[in-house]
Amino acid sequence: MSGEHSISTDTAWRPALDRSVVLRYDSVRETDLLLMPERAVQLSGSGGRILRLCDGSRTVAEIVAELTQAFPDAPLADEVPAFLERIRAEGWLR
Repeated sequence: MSGEHSISTDTAWRPALDRSVVLRYDSVRETDLLLMPERAVQLSGSGGRILRLCDGSRTVAEIVAELTQAFPDAPLADEVPAFLERIRAEGWLR
């Protein structure tokens, strides 16, 4: 992907799923899926919960702050930006 982004310095980034990506909960598998043309990716752990907050209205810091309210003891300040960067590198976030 051209124009690599660094979450730690890109404080204005308000992540949102790419228009070609849909987040769905699969009740049969009891897991979240990212659905794309000709591909589906099963998310593990809290990936779906994080990506549901990626609607383009919140910065990464705001997403971390919101998740910290629900999970105060989790190391979210490091893990959430790293997760979002991996998803962004795949081209699934804009």
